[in-house]
Amino acid sequence: MATVGLLHPGAMGAAIGKLLRPAGHDVAWVRAGRSVETTRRAQDADLRPVAGLRVLAKECPVVLSVCPPENAVEVARELANEGFKGTYVDANAISPSAAAWIESIVTTSGGTFVDAGIVGPPPVTAGSTRLFLSGSAAGSIAKLFQGTALEPVVVGERVGAASAAKLAYAGWTKATSALLLALRSYARAWDVEAALLDEWRRSQPELPERSAQTAQRVHQKAWRWVAEMRFIGESMAEAGLPPGFHDAAADIFAELAHLKGDPHDQDPEHVFDLVRTPKART
Repeated sequence: MATVGLLHPGAMGAAIGKLLRPAGHDVAWVRAGRSVETTRRAQDADLRPVAGLRVLAKECPVVLSVCPPENAVEVARELANEGFKGTYVDANAISPSAAAWIESIVTTSGGTFVDAGIVGPPPVTAGSTRLFLSGSAAGSIAKLFQGTALEPVVVGERVGAASAAKLAYAGWTKATSALLLALRSYARAWDVEAALLDEWRRSQPELPERSAQTAQRVHQKAWRWVAEMRFIGESMAEAGLPPGFHDAAADIFAELAHLKGDPHDQDPEHVFDLVRTPKART
């Protein structure tokens, strides 16, 4: 049995913590400063609250970070400042260069770093979700998840490889969602949306419904995908590829990020109108 610290139990993190419990692992989290909703998720997942980050650093030989990607570096730094010397698993949607940065933070404080990337929804049923892992200790972390609904996939010892695999996947699934929204918005701007939808029904029959469903769901994650798209653009540039696809997707998601909690957030017509930049709408 291992004691695993979880930073922080959002929808994905709580689901991962929950599946580790039946496998016999103790999963701890820091309650201080977290929301009522986060507390409820942690309780439902049977996670053990601890008094603070210093206690987590002391008690947990393994810590898993699942947080908004823009917070990944700071979350790692805060734990390192508390003297953590165990194995730190960063499972956030960050670039390989950001993973290397976090590795330097963790190893400088005496810890071991494992790069990770999650593909799929919060793991509930087997076969739905993979955990890409890379780094010298990737194999030991993979063993924690053997037999659970989260399938570990070791992609090598090179730090950044797991993040690269995750971003290559998300660079298609999420950026194409942004592209569909942009094209519907463009057609509306020229008052040819009906013609576009008619042609899609003839030659790309899945796109009318897919674009509408994307508009209905995007409010749930747009705020989180902005930084992820920026990281993908950065990673593409580092590999000698154009970053513009994903920088544009980040701009589109940024336009929609404020929809979270909006009463009109599931209205596709409202979403298509909002995709265009403020300058274009004036």
